[in-house]
Amino acid sequence: MMEPVLTIVVPCYNEEEVLPETISQLTQLLKELINDTLVSKHSKILFVDDGSKDRTWELIYKEGLRNDYVRGLKLAGNVGHQNALLAGLFAAKELSDCVVSIDADLQDDIRVIREFILKFRDGSEIVYGVRKGRATDTFFKRSTAQAFYKMMKSLGVNLVYNHADFRLISKRAVQELARFNEVNLFLRGIVPLLGFQSDVVYYDRLERQAGQTKYPFKKMLAFAFDGITSFSVSPIRFVLVIGLFSFIMSLVFGGYFLTLKFLGNTETGWTSLITSIWLIGGLQLIAIGLIGEYVGKIYKETKQRPKYIVDIDSFNLAVPRRHLLQQTGDNEILDTGILSSKR
Repeated sequence: MMEPVLTIVVPCYNEEEVLPETISQLTQLLKELINDTLVSKHSKILFVDDGSKDRTWELIYKEGLRNDYVRGLKLAGNVGHQNALLAGLFAAKELSDCVVSIDADLQDDIRVIREFILKFRDGSEIVYGVRKGRATDTFFKRSTAQAFYKMMKSLGVNLVYNHADFRLISKRAVQELARFNEVNLFLRGIVPLLGFQSDVVYYDRLERQAGQTKYPFKKMLAFAFDGITSFSVSPIRFVLVIGLFSFIMSLVFGGYFLTLKFLGNTETGWTSLITSIWLIGGLQLIAIGLIGEYVGKIYKETKQRPKYIVDIDSFNLAVPRRHLLQQTGDNEILDTGILSSKR
């Protein structure tokens, strides 16, 4: 087959400390892949600035002026990691045969991208990067992550165990992904639903090169809760079961206390009363909150607001025809001025 056009999509949020090293390593990798004729010379690295407050976009823009492999996509505001990743995927899909998504912190081993490409050339439309283990994680993080995957499996959600957002997706798969119009997109659950031929590449998680994690415990907890409520109504059913169980138990204890009353064995007291009030009240608040979470998601879906707004897109900017002709030789030029390689 012809060398595929690869785009490496890198969501960034306040990554000025690690970005120079990330650009250097990914550029070197892309050059090696091109020299080994594994990907096309028109392959690019697309950095998506998710409304950063530091010099992230400045670094991306300046590097794009001197590095032909680097392009940038600046979002108008901070929309979150998942939406920034979607913005990069959708921006790259028309000019790419396959897209690799990877975080900017370089904790995912970029060397396995070569294996991604080889499996893609062998026919896989989706290739998942899966961690070999979690030995480098703290006990708390490791145990909570494992509990999350087990819970999602018990709820019937098809997740790839120990897989985050390090993956290769073909152009066809990204085009199908674009058909999912819901606002609450949980990519780790959506991508397996596409159903295309897939494969797995295992790798060891590395230490963060610089800067601080952008996923503290609070965000991780919110992310996990979004994943659960976006893919399953089991929590609502669980609350229903608890409510039915509480109702049945109240009937049983009600009968028991009535029996005691008629037998004259009751004593006045407030312990059981207070306990029951707090128990039932707590269950009601949990149920109302959980139902409210689902109602809130419905509310967001009905408004149909865009997931993101692009401020600057240097990836899809039209390039003068003369410049393209000098670079591409016998490649076709579309009327819009954007390159379209013969395949």
